Amino acid sequence: MNITVIGCGYLGAVHACAMAELGHHVVGVDVDRDKIEALSEGRAPFHEPGFTEILRRRLETGGLTFTTDFSAIAGARVHFIAVGTPQGPGGAADLTYVEGAIEAMKPYLGKCLNGDEVVVGKSTVPVGTAARLAPSVAAAGTLLVWNPEFLREGFAVEDTLQPDRMVYGLPVDSDDAERAKAVLDELYAPIIESGTPRLVMDYATAELVKISANAFLATKISFINAMASVCDAAGGDVTALARAIGMDARIGSRFLRAGIGFGGGCLPKDIRAFRARADELGVGEALNFLAEVDQINENARHQALDKARSMLGGSVSRARVAVLGTAFKPDSDDMRCSPGLALAAELADEGAHVVVTDPAAAPILVHDDDLPYDVAVDLEEALTAADLVLLATEWDQYTRCDPSWVADLVGRRNVIDGRNALDPEAWRNAGFAYAAVGSR
Repeated sequence: MNITVIGCGYLGAVHACAMAELGHHVVGVDVDRDKIEALSEGRAPFHEPGFTEILRRRLETGGLTFTTDFSAIAGARVHFIAVGTPQGPGGAADLTYVEGAIEAMKPYLGKCLNGDEVVVGKSTVPVGTAARLAPSVAAAGTLLVWNPEFLREGFAVEDTLQPDRMVYGLPVDSDDAERAKAVLDELYAPIIESGTPRLVMDYATAELVKISANAFLATKISFINAMASVCDAAGGDVTALARAIGMDARIGSRFLRAGIGFGGGCLPKDIRAFRARADELGVGEALNFLAEVDQINENARHQALDKARSMLGGSVSRARVAVLGTAFKPDSDDMRCSPGLALAAELADEGAHVVVTDPAAAPILVHDDDLPYDVAVDLEEALTAADLVLLATEWDQYTRCDPSWVADLVGRRNVIDGRNALDPEAWRNAGFAYAAVGSR
């Protein structure tokens, strides 16, 4: 099948490569010439395990190309919209790029001669967006479907090719819905035939699936961080608490690791956009709890800052602090809303000499000369002469490094486990004063 992907950022580039991997002929379109040039040359513009390999493989076969020319979409049967929906004023999602993509596509839609032509929304949008855009797409002789993505950074290729569910948000008209569904079933045939559940629903519900999932995950993370505050006050151990409640099948253990909070380009933005949309719909009170979820997340890193002050005698001023991890999660170079970077900035603001490092993100930061902290691309450099080590991102090379090796490098043996991912006994046995959020 000939398909196009509009928007070649993280979501779009991964999706384009994955669709080519399924055997389709894919054209990726983006207005960013530098991005298109990099992708066309087989250079990944972001860090994602397995992505570069699949990109180069599909470029070599000729089944995948990239361009800035929207006329390249003419005649394709499926067009994916995978542009960003950043946070706008008041927290609402900014749909400028989605609407711009539709307008740029319209002159070239309705030209497929090999069956029904479909525009497929992948971007995370406020509920009601698809219903608003559908008439414009229909006027161009094309059907609109909303097919939300559920990618985890670090597992994006796997999640695209082996998703845990496939959601189709279909038009109201039953004939249009059946035709659109048939196109998607053909497109995703290998995935569906592998046993992936296919869930068919209306536009609004499909839009709500993604945003609701992110709101729930954010709530679960903030819940355990709230329990960490209680454990700190009461002398409990949030790690043991999380293990115990996670054994309840109704709760589950995933996303129950207390720490310095969530970040990235999805959870913080999406819970704010969800609240803003609920306000517009007149049901804002239903999502008031998400304001608390957001606030708990902001407060989580302050607990680590308090522990840093306490560990260093009441003040971090003039102390050398090594912050390990600036990406918001391991196996990514995404630093949007990074708790580690926020902590680094706050420590520097209080007079600490901060050195940050990250396996994937540090090579990006090192080119920025206007930072309040130093950047080390090497772990040993970051640790050398440190008065305090703060784990901010649980990369394997940090959680598995030998505490005795670290002890020989640092100036003072103090460590704060911002992710409850280290072995406390091993670090204490190496002579470190150890602290973690909500853990003894």
